[in-house]
Parts: sequence; structure tokens; C-alpha cells
Amino acid sequence: MDTLIRIAQLVLMLSILVILHEFGHYITAKMFKVRVEKFYLFMDAGFSLIKKKIGETEWGIGWLPLGGYVKLSGMIDESMDTEQMTSEPQPWEFRSKPAWQRLIIMLGGIIVNLLLAWFIYTMIFCTYGKKYISTEVVQENGLAFGSIGKAAGFKDGDKIISVDGKYQRQFDRLQLDVLLGDEITVLRNGEPFTIHLSDESIHDILEKEGRDFIHPMVNASVIDSLNPKGNAIKSGLKKGDTIVGVEGQPLKYMAQVSEEASKHKNGKINLEIKRGTTPMTISTAVDSMGVMGFIQKAQQKEDYFITEKHNFFEAIPAAMEESYSKLYYTIKQFKLILRPSTGAYTQVQSVVGIASKLPPTWNWEFFWNFTAFFSVALAFMNLLPIPGLDGGHAIFTIAEMITGRKLSDKAAGVVQTVGMVILLSLMVLVFGKDIYQLIVK
Repeated sequence: MDTLIRIAQLVLMLSILVILHEFGHYITAKMFKVRVEKFYLFMDAGFSLIKKKIGETEWGIGWLPLGGYVKLSGMIDESMDTEQMTSEPQPWEFRSKPAWQRLIIMLGGIIVNLLLAWFIYTMIFCTYGKKYISTEVVQENGLAFGSIGKAAGFKDGDKIISVDGKYQRQFDRLQLDVLLGDEITVLRNGEPFTIHLSDESIHDILEKEGRDFIHPMVNASVIDSLNPKGNAIKSGLKKGDTIVGVEGQPLKYMAQVSEEASKHKNGKINLEIKRGTTPMTISTAVDSMGVMGFIQKAQQKEDYFITEKHNFFEAIPAAMEESYSKLYYTIKQFKLILRPSTGAYTQVQSVVGIASKLPPTWNWEFFWNFTAFFSVALAFMNLLPIPGLDGGHAIFTIAEMITGRKLSDKAAGVVQTVGMVILLSLMVLVFGKDIYQLIVK
């Protein structure tokens, strides 16, 4: 059931985004009297699940859930239909229109995606409020770091006061800022201290801990449940026991326990606990997977949340700022991906990876937040100057507007083919990686 709910969320989200993105192309094409031959949700390679011709346009749903498309007369697109280009251009064809009109049609989907994100965030902020994890609250008692963070230059108790000279009040963005920034300033023992993360440090953080390498400082953790056949219960641990230390070190963050366990696979670790008011030390075996057989009571993110209430008119500029911020951080993350030494490219996910991150229960607030974010990401991805994407078409049209020379139909066909091969190859690689990781998990 959990998997079905995740799939349902993903399909609904993709359907909304694809339909509205393609509608952006459709409506701008209609504005300039370009004939739209097809409007498809998902790809109809070989056959369609549903199709119906209304007027001059065939509307349908394809069987392959990889985006969608509108087919414009007189344009080489995903359909790779080049036969139409051998005849004389007709007034209703895309190729017959001025370059500025073709550029608007190409950017229509991207514009709609950005407007959609703005609209969704506006509705979220005036319905649920703008919610975020407060940096000030999270690091009220300082921050704790694992071995990777400490190797990069951080110390337990540090408070991050700026990244590249700017303070970030939203903790989830602060985590990204640290990985994407050049100069991190922390408050250490009352004095500012500067840290510069190397590409190698970023690589280690992304590979082993992700942006959750920063933890709120804690001094205890409660055992919430135990596996009745696990090593922990056999060693004498009980539900409600409070962990205050591990391997002779005081507990500073919850993940510290699992980190120590992973270092002692097929061995034992010592846990300092309190049962009521009684201090105890219990040695428990660790299996080959680094598991002891208990779950700690999760820290409540709600404890760190701030909710800003907005009426409709206040929500409009707040939503615009949120959409801009999401685009800004998407661009910064892409720049990190282009630095191979950081290994950030290995974190790129397909829809399979995205689906695995969706919650197992339906939550409309989460769904709409995720849809708005993904709409911004889709706009950015389509803006990339890669043949086969909207940005690829747009860049050649802009070049035509500057030079006055149009790319020949034959060259356009070659460029489109190369672009599609590149995109499909990347999709196969990313899908393969996500499916492999899902199987291993």
C-alpha cells in the first residue's frame, strides 16, 4: 500500500506538471496561429493508451511515463518527424513564423512552470502558512558533527553565523549553503572562525552523510522500540532507556549511535544509559549490517519549525521570493554537479529515486510543496541549452535573431537526434543507478 501511495503521488504530480508545461507551448503556439498536431501526456512510442482528435489536434495519453509533448506543424521535435520539412513552408507552420514568435513558443512551457510554482506557493502560504526549520532554534545549543564534518574543519558546539557573508535563517537552506558556499563562518568559543570546504570534503559529505551531516546538539536519546529478536533486547536494553553516551563519549547527536555501530560490525559497543535515575553501561552486539535492533525516538522536527502566517496579498510576494529562492538553489546545485571532484553528480535522481523519497501516507501540504519545487526544477532543466530540450531550441533561435542566419532543416534534424541520444543515455544511466540502489536497499 505504501508503494502504491508513493506511485499515485508521483503520477499525479508528473501529470499536473507535464500537462501545464505542454499547455504553455500549446497556448503560445495558438496565439501565433501555429497548428498543433498532437498534445500528449507521456510518450506514445509505438502506441497510445488513449487518443482522440478534436479539431486539428490529436489529444492523447502515451504508455511511457517520461514527460509529454506537443507536436507543432513544421518543427522537428521529439517525434523526429522530418518528412514534413521536405515540402514548402506553410503559413500555419512553426518554421514560417518570425524568430521572436518561435522563441516565445519555445519558452512557453518554462514560463508556465514558474508561474505555477508561484501560484502554488501563494496558495500554500495563505492556507497553511510558510513553514521552515529555524536556524536559530536548531543551533540554540550549538551544532554537532560526525567524523566527516569534523575532518572538514567543524567542531561540536560551532554555530554557523554566515556563509559567504550572509546569514541564513532557514536551516534547510543553510545546509545547502554550507555545501555550495566558499566561506563558512562559525562562532567557536565566542570568536568567529572561518572554514573553507574543499571539493574532497564535499565529496565525502555527500557520499557518506549528505546535507544531514549537521546535527542539532543533544545530550540524550530515548529508545523508542526494540526488535524482539535483535541483539539489543538480548543484551538487556529496554524501551524507554535513555542513551547518554556511546563508547565512552557523551552523546551529542542521535546519529552518533549508528555511526559507532557501523564501526563495530560483527563486534560489540558499549552504551551508557539511564533507566529512570539509575545509570548503567550495557554492552550490545552489532550484526554484520551495523544494526543492534532498536530504534531511537526521533527528534521532532516540529520543535524547530517556525510558521509565518500570511493573508492572500501578503502571500503573493512571499511566494515570488520562494520561487526565486528555489530556482537560485537549483542553479547552485547544478553548478556543484558540474564539479566532478565533489561527486555531486552521483546524487542526481530519476523519477524512481524521487518516488522512493515521497511519504508513504498522503499529505496534501507536502504534495503541493513538492509539486511547486519540482515545477521550478523542471523549468530550469528545460532551460538548459541542450539539443532536444526547450533551451536547446531557444539558443539556436536567439543565435538566429543575432546573426540573421537560420539553422538549416538538415542541421536541425542532426542536432535534435544528437540531443535525444544524449538525453536518453543520461536517463538510462540515472534510472539504472536508482533501480540498483533501490534493489540493494
